Amino acid sequence: MTEQVTTTYSGPVLQVTDLTVHFGVDNVWVPAALKLNYSIERGKVLAIVGESGSGKSASSMAVLDLLPENSRISGSVKLSGRELMGLKPAQMHKVRGGQIAMIFQEPMTALNPVYTIGFQIIETLRAHFGMSPSQAKTRALELLDMVELPDPLKAFNSYPHQLSGGQRQRAMIAQSISCDPQLLIADEPTTALDVTVQAEILDLLRSLRDRLDSAILLITHDMGVVADLADDIAVMRRGVIVERGTVDQIFNAPRHPYTIALLQAVPHLGQRGDAAIDMTAALAIGTDIVVDAVLAARIEVNERLANEAATAARRDSREVVVRFDDVVIEYPKHGRVAAFRAVDKVDLFVRQGEVLGLVGESGSGKTTLGRAAIGLLPITEGTLHVAGQDISKAGRDEIHRLHKSVGIVFQDPSSSLNPRMPIGDSIGEPLKLAKGLKGAALSAEVERLLDSVELPRSYRSRFPHELSGGQKQRVGIARALSLEPKVLIADEPTSALDVSVQARVLLLIQSLQQQMNFACLFITHDLAVIDVLADRIAVMHHGRIVETGTRDEILRYPKDPYTQRLLAAVPIPDPTEQRARRELRRELLAAGNEV
Repeated sequence: MTEQVTTTYSGPVLQVTDLTVHFGVDNVWVPAALKLNYSIERGKVLAIVGESGSGKSASSMAVLDLLPENSRISGSVKLSGRELMGLKPAQMHKVRGGQIAMIFQEPMTALNPVYTIGFQIIETLRAHFGMSPSQAKTRALELLDMVELPDPLKAFNSYPHQLSGGQRQRAMIAQSISCDPQLLIADEPTTALDVTVQAEILDLLRSLRDRLDSAILLITHDMGVVADLADDIAVMRRGVIVERGTVDQIFNAPRHPYTIALLQAVPHLGQRGDAAIDMTAALAIGTDIVVDAVLAARIEVNERLANEAATAARRDSREVVVRFDDVVIEYPKHGRVAAFRAVDKVDLFVRQGEVLGLVGESGSGKTTLGRAAIGLLPITEGTLHVAGQDISKAGRDEIHRLHKSVGIVFQDPSSSLNPRMPIGDSIGEPLKLAKGLKGAALSAEVERLLDSVELPRSYRSRFPHELSGGQKQRVGIARALSLEPKVLIADEPTSALDVSVQARVLLLIQSLQQQMNFACLFITHDLAVIDVLADRIAVMHHGRIVETGTRDEILRYPKDPYTQRLLAAVPIPDPTEQRARRELRRELLAAGNEV
C-alpha cells in the first residue's frame, strides 16, 4: 500500500528550498538549477516557464529523484511537510506514482508500446494498492472514463500506437492520477498536441485539479497555456528563478527584463502591428451568446473590414506561381493497410510575393500538399502548376528542373541537415550542383547567404550539432533560398523552437520574403504564427480546404464551424482575455459546431 500523509497538515503540498542541481561533464560540475525556492498549495497550479536549457525540467526531475547518476542535488524538497531529500530508493519508489505523479511531454515514449493501456494502469494500481485483477480493471475503466475518453473499454484494450495523440495523453493522465496523488508534475503536457486537442487537455487538467484538489507543477514554455491554467508563475533563466508572482502580476506588470522580453516574443493572435483584430467579436459569430448592442456593433465592424479585404484581394493582379486545381492525393494500398485519400479535391493558389498560410491539425493533409508542391509526392487527380511548370504527371527530369525554382524549409532542422557535413558545405551544395559554382565564387555566395540569415561567417566550418535549434533553422532557410527560388515551402519551420527564437526566425522569413519577393506556402498548425506572416489563410480539415480568404476575412469573420472552433482553441497570453475565450469556446461546442 502507498504511504499516506495525515490530512491534518495544512501547509503547502510542495515546499522547495534552495534546490540546486549540477551535472558532471568532463570532470566539471555544470549548474543546471541554482537555489530554487517555491511552494504550491493544494488545488493550485504553479507554472515554471522558461526556454530550453533554463533548468525547469531538470529541477522538476530532481523533485522525483529521477536524474541520471552524473547529477548532484542539494537543498530541501518537502511533500506535505515530509522531507524527500535523502529518502532510500524503496521509500522514494512509494512516493513516485503514489503521492507524486508525472505527466510527460510525449506519451508515445512514456507508455510501454508492447502492453495495452489497461495493463499499464492495472500494473500501477496493483503495485501501490495490492488490488485484485478484477478490482484493478474496474478502477482502470473508471479512470479512463474520468479523463473523458470517448470509449473507455476500447482504450483499455488498445495499445498506445492505436490511439491518437490526444487520446494517448488522456490515457497517461489516467495512469498518473490512478493513486490520487497530492502533486501532479506536468512537463510540457500539450507541446506535441494540436491546438484543439491542447484546449481539451487543458480543460481536463483544470477539471481534475478541481475534482481531486491536487497541486499541479506545470513545466512549459507556452505562455498561452500558462495564462489558461496557472495560478502562479516562476520564470526561469539559466538555472535561476528571475521572477515570481501571480499569473495576473506576471502578465500585466512584469518586472524583470527577461520576463518582459519573453512576453513580447509570444505571437498574439489578432495583434499584428496596427491591424489589431477584435477576436471576441469574431468568435461570437458562431455562438448562442446574447449579443448586446456594443458587441453587435463590433461584429458589424469586423464583417465590414473583412468584406473590404476580400474586395481588395480580388483586385490583386500578381502572377499566380502555385496553383492546385481539383487536386487529389492518395496513398496506395500497402499490405493490409487500405488506400488512403489524404487530399480531396483541393483548389488553392499562391501569387508572386504573397505568403499563403495553410493551417490545420495533424492529419489534415497540409504537409502532403506542401510535399506535392515540390514534387516529392505524385498527385492522383487534378492539375498542379508550380513556378510555370505543370507537374501533374512530371517525370524525374522535370522534377529536377523544378527544384531550381522551389525551396523547402523542413520542420526539424536537426534531421534535415547532414550531420557529417559542415554548415558551409550544406548551404553550398545546391549552388555546386545546380549552378556549378566552386572555389572563390562558391565561398563568396555561401558567405552572402550566411549574412542574409544573420549568422557569423565563421559558422561555415561548424557542424549541425554545434549549433542551437534556431541557428540550425537559419541554415535550413539559407540553403532553401540559395538558388533564389520563385516559391518557398515552409513546413512548420518554427514549431520546434523556443518562443523568442521563433519570433526571430519569423522576422527573418518575413524580411527575406520582402527582399526576394518569392511566393511562400507557409504550413503550420499555429494560427498565431500564421497571423504574423500571412497575406491570406487557407484552413484545411480532413483533406479538404474548408475556408480560404485574407487574414481579415478568416480572423475577423470566420464562416466555417471548424475555423471558428480552431480560432477559439488558440490560447491567448493574457489571463483575462483567455478566460473570456474559454467561455466562447464552450459556447461554440455547445452550439454543436464540432466538425
